[in-house]
Amino acid sequence: MTATPSPPIDLQVAAVYDELRRLAGSQIRHERVDHTLTATALVHEAYLRLARANPQWESRAHFFGIAANAMRQILIDYAHAHKTQKRGGEWEKLTLTSALPEIDGKASDAVDVLALHSALQRLEVLDRRQARVVALRYFGGLSIEETAETMELSIATVKREWATAKIFLKRALHEP
Repeated sequence: MTATPSPPIDLQVAAVYDELRRLAGSQIRHERVDHTLTATALVHEAYLRLARANPQWESRAHFFGIAANAMRQILIDYAHAHKTQKRGGEWEKLTLTSALPEIDGKASDAVDVLALHSALQRLEVLDRRQARVVALRYFGGLSIEETAETMELSIATVKREWATAKIFLKRALHEP
């Protein structure tokens, strides 16, 4: 399947700006209380990164997956910068609760975004498909069905991969 050329990014972003703000707001709500990055700033920074990269996407869900990954990377970069400013002090805990609480069926403890990023990198080495499912579900805000469509997998396969990935992340995030 060959990707068809995408319309100019500015037209696409204008058409989905409200949804991007909702997605960014959801991600920002799970950050630490004194986080200074706003949802609007996150959307604008993601737009700049997308405009520079000029990615091609095959569907609306694929676009949101790319945008969510851009937002995720911005939050990771922001956490790295914050940690660097603290010069070795305690890391700030960032609460991530929209998808990961399902790992153990209850609200998760605060999770360091850098620890989550590290765990996802380790998962990607072990199972690239599971890591992509997590990225699309958690950072992309996609449903099981949308993830299955984007990845061209069955819904049952995505559910299995999601369940297995959550077990891995729970263990990785609670390691000493």
